[in-house]
Amino acid sequence: MQLRQLDLNLLKAFDALIDERNVTKAAERLAVTQPAVSATLNRLRDALDDPLFVRSQRGITPTPRALALKAPIKKILADIEAALQPDTFEPASADFTVTVSATDYALRAVVLPLLARLRQQAPGVRMAVVQARVDGLLDLMERGQLDLALITPDMAPPDLHSRTLFEEHYVCVMRSGHSAASEAALTLDQFCALDHAIVSLDGGGFRGATDEALAAMGRQRRVVASVPSFGMLLDLVRDTDLVAAVPRRLLRDTPGLTVLTPPLAVAGFTKVMAWHARTHTDPRQRWVREQLVAVCEGLPLQAVCTAR
Repeated sequence: MQLRQLDLNLLKAFDALIDERNVTKAAERLAVTQPAVSATLNRLRDALDDPLFVRSQRGITPTPRALALKAPIKKILADIEAALQPDTFEPASADFTVTVSATDYALRAVVLPLLARLRQQAPGVRMAVVQARVDGLLDLMERGQLDLALITPDMAPPDLHSRTLFEEHYVCVMRSGHSAASEAALTLDQFCALDHAIVSLDGGGFRGATDEALAAMGRQRRVVASVPSFGMLLDLVRDTDLVAAVPRRLLRDTPGLTVLTPPLAVAGFTKVMAWHARTHTDPRQRWVREQLVAVCEGLPLQAVCTAR
């Protein structure tokens, strides 16, 4: 295709077709008729001298040439969208939606304080939080269905931009009236003798990072309760004599709990945010990323580190 043949509508149609793999769905996404999409596809085929898409049982299947064009065309469209954005961004008058993928942990430790910050600075910005997932992360971002993902480094596809937010470590938590709460520090024997609760995101698990660390020392603890979320875990610990090893950042603004350093080293984890090249230069999304970094670094509203 020569530059004089370039038509933005052709590129937008190609982008919709390669995402949807279905002419009808592509037409719905573009808000045009199915014959209009078919006619556009024929123009693309003529311009590129390639069928681009062939019929299959589930819709259409891209040819190798179409797959090779997917990333460059998405970048072209993202660059054009960024170029058309206003040069200045005013948070107070902003009106848009940001979609964030977060685990139960990230929801409490990162998203809740981020939402509070956005309400102060940009009350017109809406945030949609969806459950974290490993499969299809890149595809969701390419389709514009997801803007940010709060994940661990091993979950981040290499094609995404990413930034480390913080390193997390574990502490031991119990209700303030617990018999062990007055201890300056727990011994390993005391720790193992207590009844523990644990979060099992997969459901029903009674073993975690703390148990792995204990096993390496030839020790074990009693885990008597397994719950599906950190919110439920903290409520359980606050209302019973169970104790738990939890990520430290979960304990911000949690009255009624005593925090002690565990008597063993438990492997922590790294939390990163990841985003797609589609939103990399978008001033609105870039501002949200800056606020997220500021929340994680505990910066006041006036001091914000740029998230590039």
